[in-house]
Amino acid sequence: MGIRRKGREIAMQTLYALEFKEFLQAETDEIDFCKLKLEEIAESKEITKDNSIYDFALEILLNTLAKLEEIDAKIVEHSTNWSMNKIANLDRSILRIATYEILFTPTAPAVIMNEAIEIAKRFCSDSSGKFINGILNSISQEFHKES
Repeated sequence: MGIRRKGREIAMQTLYALEFKEFLQAETDEIDFCKLKLEEIAESKEITKDNSIYDFALEILLNTLAKLEEIDAKIVEHSTNWSMNKIANLDRSILRIATYEILFTPTAPAVIMNEAIEIAKRFCSDSSGKFINGILNSISQEFHKES
């Protein structure tokens, strides 16, 4: 498994953990919690903070969180008949990361979509891959029309 896939996986797991933050102490802000959770997840996979996998995951997380409203709006726009709260938490986390990458990085959309589908196959339900692919494909097509 490549460095970027591992980074995307631990980024997705951290975003997923943020879904449950409300159950934690209120004084921990989102960015601090995000970094703390990323460290915990990375350590469980024997990935240290000085590793390029960790750096890539942190970059994705911080940038995704910074653009979350725009990312979520784009996902809702392209997920026919699905509101954000109806999308499974893991699927939503994968979609957020991949949408960030499609909209704000030079990585080829086909690579991003393939990675998202492979991560979904590993962590989500059988139908998640097709669902995620459909939304990301629609976002990618719109983005390339605008570019």
